[in-house]
Amino acid sequence: MDQAEFETGTAALVARLERLAEGLPGIATGTSYGAPALKVAGKMIATAKSAEVVVLSMPLDEKEHLIERSPEIYFETPHYHGWPAVLVRAAAIGDDELRRRLRDAWLRRAPAKLRRQLAGEEN
Repeated sequence: MDQAEFETGTAALVARLERLAEGLPGIATGTSYGAPALKVAGKMIATAKSAEVVVLSMPLDEKEHLIERSPEIYFETPHYHGWPAVLVRAAAIGDDELRRRLRDAWLRRAPAKLRRQLAGEEN
């Protein structure tokens, strides 16, 4: 894959993440370690590591459970071992599940004011 293909694929993945995170208050697109990322209150919830892989913020116990249950979708590399983030094969995860994972990550990272705002919108 050349640089243009990489950038086009990554941009498409970022657009998908942005679309699936619509409605979550305070979401901003920025960078995390030089890669495009979705953040809330400056905290990363998801990063497009490449055109094929998303890094999602996630508690370690949940990460281990997902990797065990769905290794075709969720995985880790030695670099991410012990870190509260899971790698996701973007082509293997459906929009509904990815939307749910983004929302869960947002709920864990968003400040109380934004969580209350979302709760008010859902009622």
